[in-house]
Amino acid sequence: MTAPTNPLDLLKNVDVVLSVELGRTQIPLRQVLELREASVVPLDRLTDELLDVQVNGHTIAKAEILADGNRFALKIVQMNDADDTSVAPADASLEAAASDAIAKAATLGSDAAGAA
Repeated sequence: MTAPTNPLDLLKNVDVVLSVELGRTQIPLRQVLELREASVVPLDRLTDELLDVQVNGHTIAKAEILADGNRFALKIVQMNDADDTSVAPADASLEAAASDAIAKAATLGSDAAGAA
């Protein structure tokens, strides 16, 4: 087995969870228990604010929400710079996790090649 020219090629087909956070709020459990159909829960984000796009819980971009037919869609407005820890402090840990995964995949690949 030959090693890929780019170690990241080992990870390109790995599924990740992409999510968007619309907003948050903190309310007492009493209010949660009182929720019913048609209840309205205000969130902390303004309607014209960009939304955080996250991959496996790490913010990677800011986006606007759109309608694409009868589905929600995103328009990416700003990508976070991987070196910019002020916008998304978790990016460094994401990079470290990717490096660990590459090292493990390389080890598995060399173990498989050695067994062949």
